[in-house]
Amino acid sequence: MGPKQAILAEFAGVARALGHAHRLELLEHLGQGERGVDALAARVGLSLANASQHLQQLRRAGLVANRRDGKFIYYRLADDGVTDLLTALRRQSERNLAEVDRIRRGYFAERDSFEPVSREDLLERVASGLVTVLDVRPSDEFGQGHLPGAINIPLVELQNRLAELDPDREVIAYCRGAYCVFAFEAVAALRAQGRKARRLVDGFPEWKAAGLPLATSI
Repeated sequence: MGPKQAILAEFAGVARALGHAHRLELLEHLGQGERGVDALAARVGLSLANASQHLQQLRRAGLVANRRDGKFIYYRLADDGVTDLLTALRRQSERNLAEVDRIRRGYFAERDSFEPVSREDLLERVASGLVTVLDVRPSDEFGQGHLPGAINIPLVELQNRLAELDPDREVIAYCRGAYCVFAFEAVAALRAQGRKARRLVDGFPEWKAAGLPLATSI
């Protein structure tokens, strides 16, 4: 095998590692911050053994890194380039796969047909004090990193905590990524209560990969 073929074979190994929905979902969760195998398995709905196998394939492909702390193993994305790779995969699929477009026009557009807010637009609105930024991810993910000034109200708590949101300010919601259902559901719930609400164009991992300001509460 020549050097070109050897490099292409390595590229193919990365492509194979991405070729499973569970592994893509694990990468989405790792985009929120470092996680233990047991926590990842619970979030994705896999057995511990199955989650470990998927994570090992991702590690061999150079997409994730891990560390050991006693008897526990923790995983993280190898770098922000992994988020860029997933974004490119999403955009390519949106352009060329009819089924992706069908699902977008069904579930997602039904809950939010408004144009999402870009990162640049959100930065301007935050600087002007015009909006409330709402993070609807679980609190542990929020603690590892979030947009500066964001209020964390997990989606499951939103209906009971509406009083914490200024009714006179538009809410911009975000969560784990462009297709994380939490932000779509939050926007739909807020609009049903007569609130002005839109969502960020993508989520926390993309914001972080773009080198934009971050905050933590750990």
